[in-house]
Amino acid sequence: MTVVNAPLADRIAVVTGASSGIGAATARRLAADGARVALLARRVDRIKELAAEISGLAVEADVRLQDSVLAAARTVRGELGRPDLVVANAGVMLPAPFDTSDTAEWDQMISTNVNGLLYTSRAFADDLLAAAAEGRTADLVHVSSIGAHVVFANYGVYGATKAAVSHLSRILRAEFGPRGLRVHNLEPGLVTTELGDTMEDRGQFEALAEWRERNQSLPATDIADIIAFSTALPRRVNIADLVVLPTVQG
Repeated sequence: MTVVNAPLADRIAVVTGASSGIGAATARRLAADGARVALLARRVDRIKELAAEISGLAVEADVRLQDSVLAAARTVRGELGRPDLVVANAGVMLPAPFDTSDTAEWDQMISTNVNGLLYTSRAFADDLLAAAAEGRTADLVHVSSIGAHVVFANYGVYGATKAAVSHLSRILRAEFGPRGLRVHNLEPGLVTTELGDTMEDRGQFEALAEWRERNQSLPATDIADIIAFSTALPRRVNIADLVVLPTVQG
């Protein structure tokens, strides 16, 4: 891939949840800006197809399992080298009224949105800190949600998982910022993706679809553009917390 304008040239990026939505859009955008990109996801057929499109590396990984993430990290290092840009994007959203929700869906959200992000951040922390120590730009991007701080009925457990992500980002910023590693926390509002497609409560699914349409939800490429912009800034600048909403949503 020949890149004329390459603000991320020589960067090695990892994107989790890269098989669709924000993850896939981000992988495309980072590659378009010159980065070598490793795509991590469970749906191998999808990431292989995208990897072929962007000359990236497809790595099967289930972020819910620490051993799987650690194995993926070893593969990335072996094939591309030590990454200096990691986008922890993998997530699930399964809203339902708290008193009638299936607790198995809670487990899915906690294991993916919280444990998966923790495992991802830890698996690549040494790589990112090493890059920063060498004077290179290093970025850890957490994809949270506006639900981290805005109350939405029936989204209690999802919102709680994203609140954990946002607060973790602030704490890691206090630990890693002085060591030169930028930690970004991105909180999108309504975005048109597959997020929520597997929820059992179909009434909530229909409400979400109507909500997205009414509020003119953003395409995933808008979020990818923001991630690319934030990580291409001079290393002295950190866009630390950013809420991104459709204008109509407010």
